[in-house]
Amino acid sequence: MGYACPVCETPQRDGEHLAHHLAFTAMLHGGDHESWLDERVADWSDREPAELAAEVTPHADDAEYDEVFEDTVPRGRPDVGMGSGGHGASPDHDHAHDHGSGHDHAHGTDPDPSPGSGVPDPESVDDPAVAEALREAREMTREAGADDADSEASDTGEGPDSADADPDA
Repeated sequence: MGYACPVCETPQRDGEHLAHHLAFTAMLHGGDHESWLDERVADWSDREPAELAAEVTPHADDAEYDEVFEDTVPRGRPDVGMGSGGHGASPDHDHAHDHGSGHDHAHGTDPDPSPGSGVPDPESVDDPAVAEALREAREMTREAGADDADSEASDTGEGPDSADADPDA
């Protein structure tokens, strides 16, 4: 069981996921989500997820939220959200396919989304706050990718410290 978003009725796993959904949608798109939060939690943008969850869950209806674990379905993720771009889990469905978005899912690759990925270019967004949020998200993604690449390199002995390492140790 989870909570239905009180604005758009999208089911969320728990109170913190509901708080994240409301806040991110409000920050990125404004509109009804932002208005709803402004009316009920004046300082919503300054709150931690757990604090915001405590304020928003009393306003949300309980909703079915189907937890799906990969070991409980035949192949990967099942038909979750089929109407919104989900993939079927038929036995002949090949999961090693191209999503057609021009990017792969490998770590350490360029995190900038390509055209058609659904993520707008910060320079094309009219709202300065949204544009700044997108820039910050991209920078955080770049840093996380760099951290992953550094971690993988050090695990394989290919990192910057590998030249100092004693090969006989």
